[in-house]
Amino acid sequence: MARIDAVHTGLYRVPLPAVLTDSTHGAMSDFELITVRVQDADGAEGLGYTYTVNHGGSAVHAMIERDLAPVLTGQEADAVEACWQKMWWTLHYGGRGGHATSAISALDIALWDLKGRKAGLPLWRLFGGYDPAVPVYAGGIDLELPVARLLEQADDFRKQGFRAIKMKVGRPRLRDDVQRVAAMREHLGEDFPLMVDANMRWSADEALRAARALAPFDLVWIEEPTIPDDVAGHARIVSQGGQPVATGENLHTLYEFQQMIAAGGVTFPEPDVSNCGGYTVFRKICALAEAANLPVTSHGVHELTVHALAAAPHRSYMEAHGFGLDAYMLNPPLLPDDSAGGHVIAPERPGHGVDLDFDKLQAIRTPGTTGTVTA
Repeated sequence: MARIDAVHTGLYRVPLPAVLTDSTHGAMSDFELITVRVQDADGAEGLGYTYTVNHGGSAVHAMIERDLAPVLTGQEADAVEACWQKMWWTLHYGGRGGHATSAISALDIALWDLKGRKAGLPLWRLFGGYDPAVPVYAGGIDLELPVARLLEQADDFRKQGFRAIKMKVGRPRLRDDVQRVAAMREHLGEDFPLMVDANMRWSADEALRAARALAPFDLVWIEEPTIPDDVAGHARIVSQGGQPVATGENLHTLYEFQQMIAAGGVTFPEPDVSNCGGYTVFRKICALAEAANLPVTSHGVHELTVHALAAAPHRSYMEAHGFGLDAYMLNPPLLPDDSAGGHVIAPERPGHGVDLDFDKLQAIRTPGTTGTVTA
């Protein structure tokens, strides 16, 4: 078994094709991409990455380069769980979530990619395999779009092959949210799967009012109705609101998911593989959800997530978010396949199958942030 010989890091500010808005982050014109490439003594390489919205990327990059890469070099690359535990306990006192777990996620993804590439297997097969055709929805970040443009965006999503759509809610007046959801429901038809996402905008009481007001529109779920820290509030919303609830993109540890599930605060657990601890933890969250008889969904980085959900028999819809990264990928974008009922098909390329154009990324690199740590 080859040992880890080098870890290459980078930080980039990726421009978005259009300014995006939601109820908590405000206007988003770009995002920070943090990349890692783990190279073993045989010269094989695995790619991983994570991201931040607006701020914080330099902290994640620093944790990888200064704290995690030095403890990984020299370790057996194939022993992914052992590497994960070593990273977790290295940062435990100063982290247990947040930026620390994002940093661990990027490296864990790279280690699994390396393992899959060396085995000659796509990760969804290496994870045990279930079905490569994964249900998917288009996640609109569209809180400030006028209604006419909101409906045009929905039509664009449908032209791309999406057969489920999510829209943002959480405007200052609930009646505005209700009117926008009503317009979308009428436009899409009564049987088209529609989700809404409040991005933690409401208190538990406000979320209950919103859930009841949105009940006529037959939503698949209401996402992030309140802050992730309010576990009891989530449980109230699920039990009293009469609507399914998705949450988890801002839960960053296995234990946070366990507590939310145990409290009855979530209907669709929603981990993000790039901030929950990587594939290692994402798959454990899937097991928690399955044991609780809950369907699992996902947040972001769908080109990576598809492998984990293609190996999960209780998966529901996967969120599709490009975040402008498609322009820097050497592989074709992952889009719904009409022949597969609008699902996306997990690729057969070894590892996660994503390759980035690092020559092109150099133009948007944050100065002084590309480094290499060697054994």
